[in-house]
Amino acid sequence: MKDARAMAFVNAYGVLACLENVCDLVDEAKAICADLDKPVALGFAVNNGPSFTLSFTNEGCKFIEGVDGCTCKMSFTSPEAFNNLIDNSVPGIPTKNPIQVLSFLLGPFTKLTNIMQRYLQPSDKDMRDPEFFEKSTILTMYVIGGAICALGNNDVISRLSASYIIDGEISMGITDKVYITITSRNHYLTLTKDKAKDPRAKMEFKTIELANGLFNGTASTMGELCAGNIYMAGMINMIDNINRILDRVAVYLA
Repeated sequence: MKDARAMAFVNAYGVLACLENVCDLVDEAKAICADLDKPVALGFAVNNGPSFTLSFTNEGCKFIEGVDGCTCKMSFTSPEAFNNLIDNSVPGIPTKNPIQVLSFLLGPFTKLTNIMQRYLQPSDKDMRDPEFFEKSTILTMYVIGGAICALGNNDVISRLSASYIIDGEISMGITDKVYITITSRNHYLTLTKDKAKDPRAKMEFKTIELANGLFNGTASTMGELCAGNIYMAGMINMIDNINRILDRVAVYLA
């Protein structure tokens, strides 16, 4: 069962936060940012939910917590209303610079989210292209990393698992392709989208193909562990609890 508030944090810190990576990896998205007339910092303020800003410049996109520096803002009356933006493209209420909100939302923002959706919900045809396959898998990993932290901090079941994670960094990655770091401080989880220098625990997938299979459920975690294709080291109990949260991620992102 999904909790609407926890889902809102997944949509913020997992899904929409991935736009910064889409704008970094996908040429079509880079071109949209490069064509912007001026920077736009679109704030999202959700009552009883996340508060964050997506800052777009000619260089790309950056996810920022809070809305203090936004140039325009949408407000949402509830987590359910915010989730409706993701699920059904229903916008919130423009509460700062409404003209900029609407023009950006109906133009560049929609184009960028459509590109992201293509990579996160790919067709079989697209996935036959090796370059697309790799980028899709990398972007999925970023979403999963954000979703792990969102659920570890907000989902009742996942918070129980997070309560057993000691302080320190957990490195997750696909060998020579992409790495993320989940940091636990007082059982609160945060994501950094780069490689940890001195993690207390590591989990690494040997290939892009393996990672994709694990993400979409076509590969066996236990089988790949036994085959030596998943490398784990350090405080294994930290990874065990992250994997329990991953089970909840699969429920929320299904």
